[in-house]
Amino acid sequence: MSRKFGGFGGGNMNQMLKQVKQMQNELLKAQETLKNTEFEGIAAGGMVSIKLTGNFELKSLKIDKNLVDPEDVELLEDSIIAAYNDAAKKVQEANDENFGGLAGGLNIPGLNL
Repeated sequence: MSRKFGGFGGGNMNQMLKQVKQMQNELLKAQETLKNTEFEGIAAGGMVSIKLTGNFELKSLKIDKNLVDPEDVELLEDSIIAAYNDAAKKVQEANDENFGGLAGGLNIPGLNL
């Protein structure tokens, strides 16, 4: 008499565990690669440039001196925010591209890939 545990045969469970371990390794590699990748955000026609890592760490901020006007600080502030948002959008798109398919369409509560 063959007995199955929770609807899974022993061989199926072992194969599934191997696949989960492989997916975990792929996720760790992708996270490390993304963490070390820099994404550039640009605003004000290239006069403001921000570089973020894949984990949103600010690595550099460059501002063209021609944009610095003591009479219009708001333009500089807005340009920095726009450059940051541009870079952050690129990081998010890379996250979606790299991790979106790794769950294989699984809908696992609490797992945001």
